[in-house]
Amino acid sequence: MDGIADMGGMHGFGPIDRSDDDGTFHAEWERSILGITFSALGAGLFNVDEIRRATESADPLTYLKSTYYERWLYSTEDLLKEKGAVTASELAIGRSATPVTNTVPPVTSDVARVILEQGGTSRSADGVAPRFKPGDTVIARNIHPHGHTRLPRYVRGKQGTVILDHGIFALPDSNAAGLGLRSQHVYGVRFAARELWGPQASACDTLQIDLFDDYLDPAGGPAA
Repeated sequence: MDGIADMGGMHGFGPIDRSDDDGTFHAEWERSILGITFSALGAGLFNVDEIRRATESADPLTYLKSTYYERWLYSTEDLLKEKGAVTASELAIGRSATPVTNTVPPVTSDVARVILEQGGTSRSADGVAPRFKPGDTVIARNIHPHGHTRLPRYVRGKQGTVILDHGIFALPDSNAAGLGLRSQHVYGVRFAARELWGPQASACDTLQIDLFDDYLDPAGGPAA
């Protein structure tokens, strides 16, 4: 999404303020919203890509003014309303308007710890063939999708080299919109810093970015 959330390479925001970087949580509600979000994920109400899409949908001022866990809170609330799990009035009063029978096992602290330590995955067992192989020269497509994407603006239209093939994963653009997995290969693509940032960048520096098949074309032109 071409929005404020795609801040890579942007200027004018000043140095990163790390004065408040003294722990994982700064208030009990932050711990709670993490647990609520994990529980909703475990119940299958939405997926991680949908969380990112909801976060990116915030207006720029709200996004910039919000703390990390405030963004989690707003996106989780929006998705719970979107999926019909709660209503705006129920959120306002802080409780369900009708009795609810919970049939989903709770996400315990032990389960949450495993998720935090090991993460989740959208890796697929589909047998789709790769479009590229290590050593291929590729160009990131200069596209401007309206929804969620993992293709950052600063790399679009730039040339790089495929370093490795990570395997097959769900395409976030499709998964975030509820359009299915559209599983495809993900590649580690290396870009020269000067290709991305111009001659003022170091000639020795490179940046490796993980990019999906749908984000890339061969350097000689679009694939047939």
